[in-house]
Amino acid sequence: MTTQQPILIAATCVYLVALATSVYFTRATARRAAGALIGGVAVGVVGVGIEVSAHTLGWWRYPSVETPYGPPLIYPTLVLQFAAIALVGWRVTRRFGWRGQVVFLGALAIIGTLRDYHWAARSPELIVFAPGIGTALVDAACWAGLAGLAQYVMRWVAGPARGDPFARRPGSQTQTDTR
Repeated sequence: MTTQQPILIAATCVYLVALATSVYFTRATARRAAGALIGGVAVGVVGVGIEVSAHTLGWWRYPSVETPYGPPLIYPTLVLQFAAIALVGWRVTRRFGWRGQVVFLGALAIIGTLRDYHWAARSPELIVFAPGIGTALVDAACWAGLAGLAQYVMRWVAGPARGDPFARRPGSQTQTDTR
């Protein structure tokens, strides 16, 4: 067992709890939760290609493996993480529309990149980033783009947010609407 395996197993458990919590608090239907998981799988598949490209271009690498992609235990974590992100993004989009989606993806890009660089500094045996702002911008674009992919696949599987039975209908009055 390498030194990174306990970290990745713990992260998988944390993201499994995060996904269960997201399903509960977003009140996702079984179809929506399945769509989010399928979106997470799509991110995992595309993520392998992105990591091979990033390794080839010298943006980042995984010192613990000799392959251009990450350790295999990263991918279940990635699937669960982006499934949870897709559910939260779905609720943000349902509540705030496309403007909320833009803010959500922008915040996710910033927070995700800071998280990645934090873990790179804390566990250099896990991942090493090339120096420079370009690498950070690519990482941020990956966070926003992959989250968008997960939400797109979830929408394709489960339908648009407004199609859900508890979605607000245009013209209906809410508690905050005092017209």
